[in-house]
Amino acid sequence: MIIIENDEIMLSTENGRVFMTIKNDHYNLKKVDELTRNHPRLKISNFMAVKKAVESSSHDPIELGTWIDSMELEISSDKMEAYITIYESQSFIQENLENLQINLQKLLQDNQIVYGHQPLDLLTVKTSKSYIIAKGLPPQKGADAKISYLQQAEKTPVINEDGKADYFDMNFLVEINEGSWLGEKFPAKQGIAGKNILGESVPALMGDDFPLKYDTKSAYEVEEEGKTVLRSKTKGVIGEVNGLLTVQKHLVIDGDVGLETGNLKFDGSIQVRGTVMPGYSIVSSGDISIESNEGVHAAELIKSTEGDVFIKGGIFGRGVTKVEAHHNIFVKHANECTLEAKDNIHIGFYSLGATICCDSLVLDERKGKIIGGKAIAINSITSAYTGNNSERKTELIVQGIDRKILTENAKTKAQDMMNLQEETTKLNFSLSQLNQFKSSMTNQQVAIYEQTKQKYNEIQREIKELDGEIQRILKMLRQTSDYFIQITREANPGTIIQIGNKSSFLTTQTQGKFKLENGELNA
Repeated sequence: MIIIENDEIMLSTENGRVFMTIKNDHYNLKKVDELTRNHPRLKISNFMAVKKAVESSSHDPIELGTWIDSMELEISSDKMEAYITIYESQSFIQENLENLQINLQKLLQDNQIVYGHQPLDLLTVKTSKSYIIAKGLPPQKGADAKISYLQQAEKTPVINEDGKADYFDMNFLVEINEGSWLGEKFPAKQGIAGKNILGESVPALMGDDFPLKYDTKSAYEVEEEGKTVLRSKTKGVIGEVNGLLTVQKHLVIDGDVGLETGNLKFDGSIQVRGTVMPGYSIVSSGDISIESNEGVHAAELIKSTEGDVFIKGGIFGRGVTKVEAHHNIFVKHANECTLEAKDNIHIGFYSLGATICCDSLVLDERKGKIIGGKAIAINSITSAYTGNNSERKTELIVQGIDRKILTENAKTKAQDMMNLQEETTKLNFSLSQLNQFKSSMTNQQVAIYEQTKQKYNEIQREIKELDGEIQRILKMLRQTSDYFIQITREANPGTIIQIGNKSSFLTTQTQGKFKLENGELNA
């Protein structure tokens, strides 16, 4: 079939192959380029043969390339969309609108595209550009599983209308009974089915499912009225360990910790409704709440290895009291004591002659005072006043972090944890082997079994501690490096402001947000 013939060339096609015969010796490559623009269906695949024929003025027929279909249909792999591409010139399209429309509908029909036809204005289409001609109905994803938990105590001071932080009304512990509701999960739901362009049903998508996160030793799941309910296995207080909801053992001391109780060491939370007498100590794995309005006077040690510490009435330490928390410390005031927390320390009214170490130190921005002593934080220190009119030496230090050292530290701890996990695997295998013969063991063998079991539990505790340390380091590395000391009212002479290795000794009264700017302290 002849496509075009004139004084210069003859273009013909046979079985999709295109042949060209050059009639005029003056025919050139520029006209070949013009030929392809005027005939979009022509796809030249043998350009070198054309170039040779033009340059040698050959009049023999040469195979030029292929003559593609007027329009091409492409179906997506998921059968949800079809694209049409028209390889005709704009003038051809305008002159053959009706035939092209008929051919388009036939193409859809031949490919069994029966659903989701999209309108296409042929007068506006551009040559060789793809357009969506059919679109399926996507399946709708069902609702995700919905999970809710019993809220833990809001461990932050209540700010009254007058702007004062009220440390007397903190609901520090949430007590629960055996069988109490701890949380629930409504299951994920099935979505709505879709339809592809072939008219076939597309299965609906199920919503995402999420597990309830809890300590299996202290809680259990039960199906109730089409939902999964989480209930407590025991009486205690709600807490969280390594991201898992847990019910901790709860020891309540109705009076004081002193001569009648002796020093306390407890695996769980401790609630003291009185105070801790001079020289006595409390060490607990969970939260510690000391609720006497008189506070703590010269107690020796108050330490939570996994939780927070709340001292409602403040501390009169007399230089001997030390308070440590794995997470946060909340206290009304701190006099001549040492406070150490891996997270934050909140002081309601004032710190006087105290030594403080934490991630961030927060005092009330309207009334809070830091007078004397030393406060060391990693990220920030906030207070209304520092020092006093007598220019008492008051050190405020924000250290920041060395990311390189912390990263190496995390890697070392991760390797240590892997080594311990390998050891626990071996110990667990030994225990399972020994357990088979437990009933026939001699006393010596039973002792070996118990020692192995004890060692296994000790290593598990070490792994748990290492994982907590790694997570704490990673949290620090994710934080932005906006280290600052903010004094909202008065920073008195005698105050030492230090951020990183830059420090300033204040000789005049000032205020503001102190931080490093271009490597220098703005104090």
